[in-house]
Amino acid sequence: MVLIAVVAASVAALLWFRGPDWGSVAHALAAMSWSWALIAVALNLASALGRGLAWRTVVEQAVPPPHPRLLDVFSAFFVGIFANGVLPGRVGEVARVGVLVRRMQPRTGLWPPLLGSVVAHRLLEIFPAVGLFVWVLAAAKIPHWGHLALLSVLVGACLLLALGAVAARRHEHVPPPAAGRIRIVLARVRQGLGVLRTPGAAMVALGLQTLAWLLQLFAVWVAMRAFHLALPLTAAAAVLALMNVALILPLWPGNVGLQQAAIALPLLAYGVSYAHGFAYGIGLQAIESSVGYAGGMVFLAREGLTLGRLRRTVPPRQAS
Repeated sequence: MVLIAVVAASVAALLWFRGPDWGSVAHALAAMSWSWALIAVALNLASALGRGLAWRTVVEQAVPPPHPRLLDVFSAFFVGIFANGVLPGRVGEVARVGVLVRRMQPRTGLWPPLLGSVVAHRLLEIFPAVGLFVWVLAAAKIPHWGHLALLSVLVGACLLLALGAVAARRHEHVPPPAAGRIRIVLARVRQGLGVLRTPGAAMVALGLQTLAWLLQLFAVWVAMRAFHLALPLTAAAAVLALMNVALILPLWPGNVGLQQAAIALPLLAYGVSYAHGFAYGIGLQAIESSVGYAGGMVFLAREGLTLGRLRRTVPPRQAS
């Protein structure tokens, strides 16, 4: 935590002293069109709901009936989005499983397959992401470092898909207790990848994930209109792609500063000043975060949870 605080403070100081013209940033933010911004918020909400529905499809293949209610899945999903936004690392991926497990009690042995469902959900998300990255590499104006970053992520994504496919194919029934705790847990995690062995459900989840990415792409493009940027859809695709690359490793909440730079720098090729692009990055992050934060706080209240409890690790006795 100390290292993260030092890095965050260093980035903040760098942005203040070597960052954009803050007067121009403030002017661009003040001139933002609220009507376009609200449309972007609505599109982001629809995108989040699509991702939540996709996870529900994955969960139904990960655990036997009775399956959790749709509202409970959305509750867990939005709490996870909130935790990912306000806490470093990927705490939200575990938090959403914890929330859903609480709603599915008194059943036991849910943690491993539900963690596997999170992995499967993320693996299915790679397909539309790869399509976006290939489109950006072929058609968008991005700097040399952007090409390298996207190519590196593409290679990593292909490796993850290959590992996921191998893990899903190695499915086995839960071995007897004598087989050992680690083998039992791994077998239950592979149960969570069940959607990857069910073509029909996989296509439904993949379709929902793809729709969610398309909605988010249009939200990015509409947010450009809010900042009076009449740019082509390929520019929005470049922003969405590089923004997601910047968020792969969340070193501090939201990677604030780093994300804005990752958005503003590619827009230079489209004639957008760095200050204007940085302001757009601030607005875009606020637009996207508003959905996760608002929904997360509502569902945190519904679950009777606090942010402090989301930081706690899962007790070992619940992981089997």
